[in-house]
Amino acid sequence: MSQSSSAQILQSLFVAFAWAFDAQQIFITIFTEADPAWHCLKSTDRTCTAASSPCSLHPSSWVWTSPSDTSTISEWDLNCSGKALSSLPTSAFFMGCLIGGLMLSTLADSVLGRKKVLVLSCLIMSVAGALTALSPNIWVYSVLRFVSGFGRSAVTTCSLVLCTEAVDDKWRHRLSMSAFLFFTLGFLSLPPLAYICRRSSWRLLYLFTCIPALCYTILLNFIAKESTRWLSVNENTDKAKQFCQVFSSMKKLVTTRSTLWKLVSIMIVGYGTGMVYYGMPLSVGSLGPNLYLSVAYNALSELPTSLASFFLVEKVNRRSSLVALTISSGIFSLFCSVKGMTRAIKLAAEVIAFFSACMALNVTLIYSTELFPTCVRNSALALVRQAILLGSSMAPFLVAEGRRTSRLWSFGIFGIAGCCCGLFVLFLPETKGKTLTDNMDEEMPKEDSTI
Repeated sequence: MSQSSSAQILQSLFVAFAWAFDAQQIFITIFTEADPAWHCLKSTDRTCTAASSPCSLHPSSWVWTSPSDTSTISEWDLNCSGKALSSLPTSAFFMGCLIGGLMLSTLADSVLGRKKVLVLSCLIMSVAGALTALSPNIWVYSVLRFVSGFGRSAVTTCSLVLCTEAVDDKWRHRLSMSAFLFFTLGFLSLPPLAYICRRSSWRLLYLFTCIPALCYTILLNFIAKESTRWLSVNENTDKAKQFCQVFSSMKKLVTTRSTLWKLVSIMIVGYGTGMVYYGMPLSVGSLGPNLYLSVAYNALSELPTSLASFFLVEKVNRRSSLVALTISSGIFSLFCSVKGMTRAIKLAAEVIAFFSACMALNVTLIYSTELFPTCVRNSALALVRQAILLGSSMAPFLVAEGRRTSRLWSFGIFGIAGCCCGLFVLFLPETKGKTLTDNMDEEMPKEDSTI
């Protein structure tokens, strides 16, 4: 391996490390917005001790077990507010991901390029996250979470494309796996950081994650180089034509019946998978008091998913593996909603459901790149990703309702969504072993026509 190849690989690994900071901002609300424990001031107060929630009690009869600023829920008295208000920050974050994903992804393919959009996305995410620590109320907090979500929406896409386009075919799959590994490491770093801050303000957790991310962004701007593939494609294309090409690919996706049906089907699969994948970690707080251990199990369950996903992609066809994974995640999510089961069994079911959802998410993204020709592949993948985020944006509302009423509203719906949405894979063609196509004419059956 030459020195230049070594430099390219090291640069690509550094670019892929952006996934670690992205994972932290996705899952940080598991701790910053956790439902804190409370206890009665007098053990002889039967009304208080019999209550499952402090909402119906007089404020003078109970207190938070930990300092009130350890969670946004206790600091701003959101425990007795409506589920819409308490879940607003997390949903605002994912809505920012939806809007930013559509806007920034087109800029990365057309005007700005991969590096500039990646640096911009990391900068917005880290600065907004740091400013979140200064939020005076739930409304400012939600706005900043929206901005953070808007920024991070292009981090994973641009970093993955940029790091893989810098190396040859031999290293592309390995670098893709490294990005998934960095994401897991970022997720796994949250439980120990949150444990260190468990008696301190939730604001420290944002600072501990966003200040390093900001330093990384500064280094990224000087170390990373723009994709030579993107430069060669766009060096003789003016900006107006670049924008037209982007919208032209979107038009092709929705005006060809066979392509549109494939797009809708895989987006539905992504919607259900995204709901389970993002919803299960948010729900672990309702499984028991040891939140740090539960989240750590979730993060650790992602470590073997890269190897397992690689095995599935190489050995098993796409349809069978994706159906099995979505059904598995759905069934074990339903197990978590069953009453009377021991905590150990529920925790095991939650980890298996999350493990299956992780693998299903990886296979869905790989499957999406194979379903569509080169001329619309990036646009199709962006839309599938938005469907995944749309499913994830529904998860906080369901989790909040499940904590207040019944786990059927969280784990139950996650299970139903995973199973039902996964069945749409049966409407898709098998792609394993088939050559990727480049043009719409190669994809369109003779009897097919535009809408």
